[in-house]
Amino acid sequence: MRVLMTGATGLIGGAVARRLRENGHEVVALVRSDTSATKLRGAGFTVVHGNLADPASVAEAARSVDAVVHAASPNDQNTAAYDETATRAIIVALRGTSKRFIYTSGCLIYGPTGDMPVTEDATLNPVDLVRFREALEAEILASRSDGVHPIVIRPGWVYGNQGGTAMMMYGAAKEGGAARYIGDGRNRWTTVHAEDLADLYVLALERAPAGSIFNGVHGAAIPLVEIARAASEAAGAGGKVEAWPLEEARLVLWAFADAIASDTVVSGEKAERQLGWHPSRHSIVEEFRTYRLAAT
Repeated sequence: MRVLMTGATGLIGGAVARRLRENGHEVVALVRSDTSATKLRGAGFTVVHGNLADPASVAEAARSVDAVVHAASPNDQNTAAYDETATRAIIVALRGTSKRFIYTSGCLIYGPTGDMPVTEDATLNPVDLVRFREALEAEILASRSDGVHPIVIRPGWVYGNQGGTAMMMYGAAKEGGAARYIGDGRNRWTTVHAEDLADLYVLALERAPAGSIFNGVHGAAIPLVEIARAASEAAGAGGKVEAWPLEEARLVLWAFADAIASDTVVSGEKAERQLGWHPSRHSIVEEFRTYRLAAT
């Protein structure tokens, strides 16, 4: 398939683009800047210029391909609005075509979960950062009745390839001698390696029925303080960690601080059972150990 990819320079989108190509698909990367275009062409991808804030450019690109994978990640109020605009442009462009459209949501849409791992049919209670996604997901899934083949993937906290939110803790340890975690550190992250997640996207593109939702997570949920300690050790700070009070973190990170502090325990069993997904990469703690070993 000829697949339009947004976010192809990001952690998720980059891994997905590479895996799609490895599986014989042609990836057409939507790019905003000449710098990104040069980088992606150099990696062997086709590029098309467009901007999530310009729905006409997104729709034109979507009409020229066989499927769309939207993996650009909004991280503030403005880019959230762009995400909605771009997603609706894609839906309109794909109406009546039966073309596949994979939308990247996230497990923060469940909000705090408690101890029982939540599944895809759980009641949604999004944290403020991604509150817009509850209604947007509903629109995406409803597009099935308009001749679109929608699929929603909800990744957990993504790591690997020296990227992801946990690298903020690594950076803090490198610069300040201690990895900082938000809150009391007992909140848990359910995580997934970017390369495992890329496998899930390819399986979903090739096999998932219209209207499917899959959690992209693997392994047990890990307390944030343990991740911070591993990041500190990897950064050469000897495992030293410091609590960052949520109120103070909000002054710097705004709503993203509450997202980091959310206690989210999620199950990825559905994707394994229905799609034959077999995530196999090491845990986020082990990932940081590889960084430490590489530096010695």
